Amino acid sequence: MRNTQRTSFDTIIVLGCPANADGTASPDEQQRVEEGVREFRAGVAPRLIITGGAAHNNYVEAHVMAEEAEREGVPAADVLEERQAQDTIQNAYYSVRMMEAHGWKSAEVVSEPSHLRRASLIFSHFPVQWRMHASHWPAVRSDWWIAHRYYREILATDRLRLFGFRQSRFLPGN
Repeated sequence: MRNTQRTSFDTIIVLGCPANADGTASPDEQQRVEEGVREFRAGVAPRLIITGGAAHNNYVEAHVMAEEAEREGVPAADVLEERQAQDTIQNAYYSVRMMEAHGWKSAEVVSEPSHLRRASLIFSHFPVQWRMHASHWPAVRSDWWIAHRYYREILATDRLRLFGFRQSRFLPGN
């Protein structure tokens, strides 16, 4: 869940997830952004990278989530949008490229609790210091829905641990 003991970072990476069908922020996006903003306000890092392209519908996840962060009071200059990623591997790849372009070497990564183990496996391939940080589950999510999310992520994570990653230009050392 981390590769460093740091408590402050160069940036906070908020991993994307789909927007609602009408382009508004989904409850999951809202929770991830709220947690990223909480960490920003707590001084964990001076900026946010919000990552995610239009992977699941026509709305760019990073843009929808960045607007949420700005509505919550984060200055626009402190919110960077990574708009290309189509999955978690690409979230990491493009975010780390943005970090390298700015000379940043460390990040706290925010996502939903069930996603963090798989995200850890992915970020372990990149030459940055990182730690995972869980957002809260949206109140609209039932216990069954949450259990299903954990089940899906456990299967995906175990598959990666057992069989490794498929060849990808987005994953260093693979």
